[in-house]
Amino acid sequence: MKVLVTGGAGFIGSHTVDALLAEGHSVAVVDNLSSGRKALVPDSVAFYEMDIRDEALKDVFAAFKPTHVIHSAAQMDVRISVLQPRFDADVNVVGSLNVLQNCVDHDVKKFVFSSTGGAIYGEPEELPADEQCPARPLCQYGTAKYAFEQYIGLYQRLYQLPFTILRYGNVYGPRQNPHGEAGVCAILTQLMLAGKQPVLYGFGEPVRDYVYVGDVARANVMALSSADGEIMNICSGVGTTVRAIFDFIREETGFEGEPRLEPIRQGEVMRIFTSCEKAARVLNWTPQTELKDGLAATVAYIKDEK
Repeated sequence: MKVLVTGGAGFIGSHTVDALLAEGHSVAVVDNLSSGRKALVPDSVAFYEMDIRDEALKDVFAAFKPTHVIHSAAQMDVRISVLQPRFDADVNVVGSLNVLQNCVDHDVKKFVFSSTGGAIYGEPEELPADEQCPARPLCQYGTAKYAFEQYIGLYQRLYQLPFTILRYGNVYGPRQNPHGEAGVCAILTQLMLAGKQPVLYGFGEPVRDYVYVGDVARANVMALSSADGEIMNICSGVGTTVRAIFDFIREETGFEGEPRLEPIRQGEVMRIFTSCEKAARVLNWTPQTELKDGLAATVAYIKDEK
């Protein structure tokens, strides 16, 4: 396959590129490097520094001629989506639509979309939430992701573009950016290694579903050749409090302090974790990395980066 990965210099995208290369696929990357790093893109990969909103994206499709596209590029920060909703929609809906239209215009055989289970379902009445759970997002980020899912369904109906939508849990692991608001595991690790006091919002009580980035990358690759027309959660199926994450990382880093506890922030939910039963049944995918092992790998990576 010839696979174009948008956001391929970023956290999830770069791991996906590595997984694709390991399977012998030809890969190209589009990334504007707003949060990604060119150093994460292997020399064998064609790299195009470009925003997904750019009209010149059509030239990338014409030059590389991808047979498959994995769309990982996004504005992924919930706080930014709350503060700058037009920007969030411009990237996550309008920019994504530019990618999707090019897939149709250039006869792409399959479109795999990185969506979110953590933000689309809102505060479900029953947990773990499966794919039949009503979409009731509480932030602009989740709303934009859900809105674009509707475009994907439309393009399948209008143009017969095969797709798979993967709704991720809270993805964590090596290469996650610790300098923004997204990615609590990387943020806590960076602060504790620096001897600084972390803040736990929601008083450390919010529950999330943490899934390791290597497992997510594996799901992305598997979806290229199966599960057409499906929407699936990619997650651990287990709810873990932010306080428990803090305690795990404190043990790994040797941090001796206590966190500062603050109220939850606008747009964030208190409790969400999802079911991966459908992914196991339809995609033959299950998470393989235990949380403690994944957090140890995350801490080790950030230590080496210092």
